[in-house]
Amino acid sequence: VQLQASGGGLVQAGGSLTLSCRASARTFSTYVMGWFRQAPGKERECVAVITWSSSSTYYADSVKGRFTISRDNAKNTVYLQMRSLKHEDAAVYYCAAADRGYGVLRVREDQYDYWGQGTQVTVSS
Repeated sequence: VQLQASGGGLVQAGGSLTLSCRASARTFSTYVMGWFRQAPGKERECVAVITWSSSSTYYADSVKGRFTISRDNAKNTVYLQMRSLKHEDAAVYYCAAADRGYGVLRVREDQYDYWGQGTQVTVSS
């Protein structure tokens, strides 16, 4: 399974950006999908998670109310809409897929089976 993340870039503080992650697997609709991020000098953290049917989502406290995760199973794609971006949101963002526990929200890195290559988000003043 290959995950291709895109949509990163440079955005002003307070601005918006939408990340996309397309999966190559025909079984994408059964995966739990997550977005993680890693800033320089920091550990990678889970930002948002969505179950296979979109019935449940998880958000880190730091992004609640500003980020929205969604998916389009017909397009094998998961999205992360980011609004009101802050400097502390700057990081490399990774999408990940868990090929198990379709309806279980997973927030640990070791619970994911496949990872995308990462896309850089930079937030300027």
